Amino acid sequence: MSWLTQIGAVTLLNLRTLPQRAGSSAVAIVGIAGVVVVFVAVLSMAEGLITAMASAGSPDRAIVMRSGSDDEMTSVIPGPEVDVVRQAPGILHEGTRALASGELYVIVDLPKRSTMTPANVPLRGVEPITPRVRIDARIVEGRMLQFGTNEIVAGRAATRQFAGLSLGSQITSGQNVWVVVGIFESGGSVSETELWADARVLQGAYRRSNSYQSVLVRLESAQSFQAFKDWLTTNPQLNVSVRPETEYYQAQTVTLTNLIRTIGFSIAALMGIGAVFGAILTMYTAVATRTREIATLRALGFNTVSVIVSVLAESLGLAALGGAIGGLVAFVGFNGFQTSTMNWQTFSQVAFAFTVTPFLLAQGLFYALAMGLIGGLMPAIKAARLPISSALREL
Repeated sequence: MSWLTQIGAVTLLNLRTLPQRAGSSAVAIVGIAGVVVVFVAVLSMAEGLITAMASAGSPDRAIVMRSGSDDEMTSVIPGPEVDVVRQAPGILHEGTRALASGELYVIVDLPKRSTMTPANVPLRGVEPITPRVRIDARIVEGRMLQFGTNEIVAGRAATRQFAGLSLGSQITSGQNVWVVVGIFESGGSVSETELWADARVLQGAYRRSNSYQSVLVRLESAQSFQAFKDWLTTNPQLNVSVRPETEYYQAQTVTLTNLIRTIGFSIAALMGIGAVFGAILTMYTAVATRTREIATLRALGFNTVSVIVSVLAESLGLAALGGAIGGLVAFVGFNGFQTSTMNWQTFSQVAFAFTVTPFLLAQGLFYALAMGLIGGLMPAIKAARLPISSALREL
């Protein structure tokens, strides 16, 4: 009998006797499934945040800020310099209009729907040209704001996460009252967390005079970026930095996603230790209840490798089942779940949806198999080392 045949025969025998160990096997499956649920759920937060940020950027758009600024909150660009930016080569034009939007970025306090605690919600000042620059945004309810008034439009994600943003609602910030006249979507990007108002009105409300914090431009193509950047950064009239919009938003996710992933892996590691001990106990129980069977097989000529592989196969099978159940529960329970968190770059809220990707599910299954392998290794070695004569005395 070849060693492959022996391994197959012993493994099938193990699987047939699984119903006799249903209780202990269920403990291992549930433990591993729980670890995978937590592991995938926590990491899906990071994936959702990355997706929201990445979808906000476009390769044919660039953001201009004051030199040395990492985000819009710390940037100031005087109005005359914004006019100079509009003259740069590489900007897409519609007729004589350069598709460049001078924008403000301020914070208003609104209560979260879930807890009614105050949250920092970004209010962006935009210009009439903005819809032609941010072409991924579209009004889905109500209408676009009328420039020159205290009207605002709210992102879809903001309306889901924060109270008081339905059509016709009024928002009071200091001595200013803003009226919500429309709701927009932008493909689930971070822009949907924002409120938009007329930049000129916002300048007066927040005493910003003729100044902006950034200029968002729509380029002729992604290849136009370098010429556009070189012209601005070498212009003595300006003191600005220029970044592709995609790069700007990706940089904003680094700190938070690293924190989330660190927490996720740490929690999964701690829970995984418990799950491994559960698998070890389960497989030790399996070996103990099958002492006579294993000894009989060894007496009939089955080698130690077949015994080790059969025990490991059972452990990996239970782990794979637990991993699959955990992944399914995480996908059904968390994929698409809407939430919001603090963007530590701008100190404002970012609304996003948990995103359970195929890669995350594969990671969860791999982690489950690793727990099963570690949990089954020592019991498998013990089974292979059982003294045949001692075990047969139990017959």
